[in-house]
Amino acid sequence: MEDTKLLLGQAIRSEIEAREFYKGLSASVKNLLLRERLEFLSAEEAKHEDFLRRLFAQKFGEEPVVPDETPIPSPRYVPGEKTPISDLLAEAMEAERAAEDFYRKLARSFPGPEAALMEYLALMERGHFHILEAERDMALHFEDYETVNPLFHIGA
Repeated sequence: MEDTKLLLGQAIRSEIEAREFYKGLSASVKNLLLRERLEFLSAEEAKHEDFLRRLFAQKFGEEPVVPDETPIPSPRYVPGEKTPISDLLAEAMEAERAAEDFYRKLARSFPGPEAALMEYLALMERGHFHILEAERDMALHFEDYETVNPLFHIGA
């Protein structure tokens, strides 16, 4: 039982870190379409966090203890740093893949419907991976994806 509490706390920490990454990165990109995708991902991670907190409270009758660290790698964005957007997206892809694996393993800690919910979260993380993959591929294909083409900045 304590292991399950810890794992859920780690999952919550991971969702918080992912949300903060997407939120921070979205605030810095000029490409309106990419910004909207990142804002969508940030909102998705917030929903996952809320879901996990409610599941924890329902299962254990208490508020979760959220550790400072998680075994799920988190992408890092430092405002002002000149990291290519394709590298940041690739890092986020790795984190989404790790989150998918984590949720699949976490599903084994739960019986019946709760296991299915963890599998569902795993599939959601896979969907995030594919969104990021499409954006990363676009950034790699169009070298000036983020900086030059005015059509990428419509509405900004």
